Amino acid sequence: MTPLERVSSIKVKLGLLVAASALVAAVVASLGRVAGVSPWISIPVTIGIALAVTQLLAAGMTSPLRQMTLAARRMARGDYSVSVPAVGADEVGQLGRAFNTMASDLGAVDRQRRDLVANVSHELRTPLAALTVVLENLVDGVGSEPAALQTALGQAERLSRLVEDLLDLARVDAGKAPLSTASVDLGPLLEACVAEVRANGRPVSYEIDVPVSLVVDADADRLSQLVVNLLDNASRHSPRGGVVTVRAGLDEPDGYHLEVLDSGPGVPVADRGRVFEPFGTLSASGEGGGTGLGLAIARWVTDLHGGSIAFLDPFPGAAAGARVRVDLPLRPPARTVASHLTPTHEESQMPTTTPPAAEPAEPAKPAEPVAPTTTPADAKAADATPSVLDDIFGTYWPDSGVVGRFGLFIGAVVAGLLGGLLIPDRNAGLGTVVVMLAAGGVVMMAGKERRGWFPIVCYVLFTLLSAVAVLRDAEWIVALCLLTAVAVLLCASTRAKTLLGIMLTGISWPLAGLRGIPWLGRTLTSVSGKGHGAAVARTTVLSLLGLVIFGLLFTTADAVLGSWVDKFVPDVRPDTFAARIFMTVFVFGVVLAAAYLAVNPPRIDRDERTSQPVANRYEWLAPVGVVVAVFAAFLVAQATAVFGGEDYLRKTTGLTYAEYVHQGFGQLTVATALTLLVIWAAARKAPVQTAADRLWLRVALGLLAAEALVVVGSALYRMHLYQEAYGFTQLRMLVDVFEAWLGLLVIAGLVAAVTGTAIGGGLWLGRFALVSGAVALLGIAAINPDAWIAEHNVSRYEETGKIDTDFLRGLSDDAVPALEELPDDLRRCVLGPNDREGDWLEWNLGRQRADGLTPGYNPPIGSEADPAAVCPNESRYID
Repeated sequence: MTPLERVSSIKVKLGLLVAASALVAAVVASLGRVAGVSPWISIPVTIGIALAVTQLLAAGMTSPLRQMTLAARRMARGDYSVSVPAVGADEVGQLGRAFNTMASDLGAVDRQRRDLVANVSHELRTPLAALTVVLENLVDGVGSEPAALQTALGQAERLSRLVEDLLDLARVDAGKAPLSTASVDLGPLLEACVAEVRANGRPVSYEIDVPVSLVVDADADRLSQLVVNLLDNASRHSPRGGVVTVRAGLDEPDGYHLEVLDSGPGVPVADRGRVFEPFGTLSASGEGGGTGLGLAIARWVTDLHGGSIAFLDPFPGAAAGARVRVDLPLRPPARTVASHLTPTHEESQMPTTTPPAAEPAEPAKPAEPVAPTTTPADAKAADATPSVLDDIFGTYWPDSGVVGRFGLFIGAVVAGLLGGLLIPDRNAGLGTVVVMLAAGGVVMMAGKERRGWFPIVCYVLFTLLSAVAVLRDAEWIVALCLLTAVAVLLCASTRAKTLLGIMLTGISWPLAGLRGIPWLGRTLTSVSGKGHGAAVARTTVLSLLGLVIFGLLFTTADAVLGSWVDKFVPDVRPDTFAARIFMTVFVFGVVLAAAYLAVNPPRIDRDERTSQPVANRYEWLAPVGVVVAVFAAFLVAQATAVFGGEDYLRKTTGLTYAEYVHQGFGQLTVATALTLLVIWAAARKAPVQTAADRLWLRVALGLLAAEALVVVGSALYRMHLYQEAYGFTQLRMLVDVFEAWLGLLVIAGLVAAVTGTAIGGGLWLGRFALVSGAVALLGIAAINPDAWIAEHNVSRYEETGKIDTDFLRGLSDDAVPALEELPDDLRRCVLGPNDREGDWLEWNLGRQRADGLTPGYNPPIGSEADPAAVCPNESRYID
């Protein structure tokens, strides 16, 4: 039962859904704000919980509509044995029940149509076969005696009756059958009907019981057709010497009835709902001469007059036999003849062959078992109800009923609990590495393909980059390494190849939290759907209760056990409880989203489409030549500045050389990055059919790459001069490495452009950029960047006497060994005692090597002076 199942209005449901989601989001956001949780964690957690509440409350609201879509498609293919869950009390539930009724009715009509075709074919075959034999004998000159001709005539008359009955049914079904009512004396009409049936020569007797002068309004021809068909059916099913009785009588206040009784075997109760179908249960045999349509015609004549017909039990004390009763009004209701309709038109004014509402059609029999050609998982995926998210993500990210994996859900829960227990109120350290490895293990296990060099390299890089948190104290390099570790892990999951695919992988990670909602539902259903959901929940609750109750009892009773618990179990204080909950949900969500990305990666790298080269060489060569010329002009200006010296710069620009080299560094970095784009575009559009085309491509791109590398060297030289003048910082070190990495990509891009078709179509460039960037970050972490920066600033002080103590106080504990080399007065300005308390979970090699010190101000003994007055400082450009 869904939460809002008893609500009888879809509008009210939507209102409750919006109100509940907004309320939950407001409460969660308020808790996060009060607990001081970072917006980077509280906002995703709030959105995720609000979506979870929405998904919970919206369960079952729209699934019947989607299932009706699937069912309608199956019905269009001729499968009417479909049904949709319709348990809600709202408009969608009512529509589902109406849909099921329609499907059942259509199934019955389709079955009757097939039966009608089969039975008509069978009925036509018998007289046609007999006629064929007689005619063949006549052609051969055999059987020309009157007896043979009489046989042929009998079969022709039977065919005529069958065709006439079918036409009558078609007219009635299409609403074309006219009803010409007049006053009819029922006694003479019944006598005439009995006389007509006696002409068939069957060995039975007939009795008529009708009140004198019973006059009704009816169509005499149609009413005679009804009575004759009933009498004919009764005589054919009565034994030799049997009695067939026809009765009539008035019913108060304005009706009358007709009854036909025979002395045959009767009609079983189970068959009474179907005997009025064409070729129903009481169809005549071929020897009896019946067409199998008499009772169907009788029913529709009854409907024409606005009455009802049914088989009843025999009278008490009577012998076995069939008793059919027709109840008719004295004056039939007005009826419009729908002459514009055809016999097959769906808008027939008359009842069709659908059984009465009181006698629902029997359910369709299951098909014969066929050897399966697909696995159960494939069949389940094929029959899966489409989600609304399928329309949002389309072919970019099909879900296709990916099978739920409860083990990954449990792994994400464990990773979330570790994150909530080990991360809050701690610096990055051993606990952070444990959480990263646990989360990475879940994503690795979720991956479809863990073989090949690329996934293995990514997993190794992920482990090494995660380990930086236990080696370095510098938050900036730890944060970069952890983000890069996540990036390489996700790219291993999606098997990204191109630069675009790598960027789309990063975008797909947060979107996986939304795309994976149906998969999460299937994962939970995989347990609850087997009847284990309540057992798992009960077991979890009882286990937690046992752990908490007995754990508290024994830890308070035994001091040794209590000391172990204090050492290895984080302190969950009330003031940090909310923060731990937020971190638990956040880590659980991001790990589960990454796991779904590995289980069902999006189509980020589609098949490479062959780019249509330009028709003329100048179409690509001219733009590239312009870029080459601009690069050349820049290089000439650089050479002029270098050889002209600072006097020339001041005269022409008014800048010092240090200001000049700092001014254009950002532009040079952007120009280097855009060079990669130019190389990529030229390689796609340049024709390479002839040797001359290939030569022009290599020369043009080679010149461009060479000039770009000179620009990279110029940028690195500018930054070197700037650092010599104003000191070394983390950002300046990073941009040095980034510029050098761009230069490496320029070389790789040139190789991919020149040999793209020969070496993997050039698709290796994206993975090369990812792996080389991760290796570059590992290289920065390996040299201990804060210590390296501190060493160079100390060396700069020894050479120039310039130092910025404000900046050095902002370094991490990694820099403490290098800062201890400063003189005592300066060391007191940049180092202070480490009063930070931490447990083993935030152990870190950098903090361990700090040996009780930390970057910070330690004023001279007995001095109350302003630290800015006693510690040297210098003005620096803001990075």
